[in-house]
Amino acid sequence: MTLGTPYSVTKFMTKSSAYFDYNATAPALPEVAEAVARVMIEGGNPSSVHGSGRRAHARVEEARRKVAALIGAAARDVIFTGGGTESNALGLKGLIATQKIERLIVSPTEHPSVLDLVKAVDVDVAFVPVDSDGLVERDAFCTLLESDQKTLVSIMLANNETGVIQPISDLTKIARGAGALIHTDAVQAAGKIPVNFEDLGVDLLTLSAHKLAGPQGVGALVLKSGLALAPLTHGGGQELGRRSGTENVAGIVGFGMAADIALGKIRKNISSKDLRDGLEAALLAAAPEAVIIGAGAPRLPNTILIGLPGVPADAQVIQMDLAGFAVSSGSACSSGKVSRSHVLDAMNVGDALAGSAMRISLGWGTDEEQISGFLDAWINMRNRLSQHPATKHAPGASNAPVEGEARVAS
Repeated sequence: MTLGTPYSVTKFMTKSSAYFDYNATAPALPEVAEAVARVMIEGGNPSSVHGSGRRAHARVEEARRKVAALIGAAARDVIFTGGGTESNALGLKGLIATQKIERLIVSPTEHPSVLDLVKAVDVDVAFVPVDSDGLVERDAFCTLLESDQKTLVSIMLANNETGVIQPISDLTKIARGAGALIHTDAVQAAGKIPVNFEDLGVDLLTLSAHKLAGPQGVGALVLKSGLALAPLTHGGGQELGRRSGTENVAGIVGFGMAADIALGKIRKNISSKDLRDGLEAALLAAAPEAVIIGAGAPRLPNTILIGLPGVPADAQVIQMDLAGFAVSSGSACSSGKVSRSHVLDAMNVGDALAGSAMRISLGWGTDEEQISGFLDAWINMRNRLSQHPATKHAPGASNAPVEGEARVAS
C-alpha cells in the first residue's frame, strides 16, 4: 500500500512560511510523518518472537544506530524514552540512585524539567551563576566543585530561550578534574550544530525527537558505557532493563529518520546563521531601541531572542499571531503559561527588557521570502505598539549595524 504524503503534512506545508517557533517544536518532515504512519499501520511488538515482532525490533535497532550516529555515540548506549523531560529525569534520578550522589550542581538557566526535578531529590543542590550573556561563570564553577561530596553536574549544551551555547567540553574537563560526573541536556543543540558525545566527554546526554523535525513524545538518554543507572519504570525489561515498557516503535522510527536527515544536513543547518544574522541586523536597523539578548556569546544558528523595551512580550506574540506568524515569548514548556523568564532572571536582564523579550527560531521551512514577510510584519507590529517613530523596511537595503555597534543585553 502506498500512503503518499499525509494530508495534514501537505496542508501544513502550505502555511510553513508563518512558522518561526522551531525551538518549541520543529514540524515533522513529510518523509518522517509518512514513515511513522506506515509503521503504525503495520504494527508489531518488538518483544514478540514472530515475524511482525522481529521486524518491529529490527526497526527500533536501526533507529537506535541512526540516533547514535547523530551524536557520535555507540548504539548500545542509547536509551529510548518518552521525551526530553523523561530523559532528564531518568539520567539525574537514575545516576543519583546508583552512584550515591550527594551533591548536584546545576545552572539557573536549565530547562524546567531539570530545575523542578532538583526540588524533588534528596541531595544538596548548588546553582552555578551565569554572566550577562548566560554563560556559566568558570571561577564560580571551580569553587563549587571544591567539595568532598560525590557530585553530579547538569548543564545544558544550548539554551532553549536564548540559544546560548555553553562550552561543555571545557566544563567537563574541569568537572572530571574534581571527580564529578556530568550530564548535558542537548535537546536544542542536536541537529543544529555538531554534537559529539565522546568529544563533549559527558556521562549522560539528553535528546528529543521533535526538536529535530521528528515526532513528539519520543526522546533518548545517551549513557556512558559501563555506567550503572537505576530505572524509573519496572516491568518487561525493555531497553536493557533501563526503561521498561513497550517501545513507541513508530515514534522511534521517526526519531531515527529525523536524526539521519539532520546528520546529513548539519552544514546546511549551520548555514541558517546567515538567514538569522540578516534578520537580526534588519530588526536592529529598523528598531534602534531593540536589544538582542545573549548576542555576546556563541548561539545556535537559528535563534534570536529580541527585546523591545516598552512593548510586553505577550502583546507582541498576539499581534504577530494575528499577522500570521507563530513566535514565542520564551520556553514553550510551561503548559501555555506566560510568565517571567527564569533564564533572563539568571542573566540579570532588567524588568523592562525581560518583559519584552520575544523568541524567533528558524528551521527547515524558513527561506528568504519568509524572512522578508516576517520582517515587514514585525516592523508593523513595533510601530503600532511602541512609541517610536515609524520605520519602513527597504527590501535589498543593507541594514547591518556598524561593526562594534550591535546592541546586546547587559
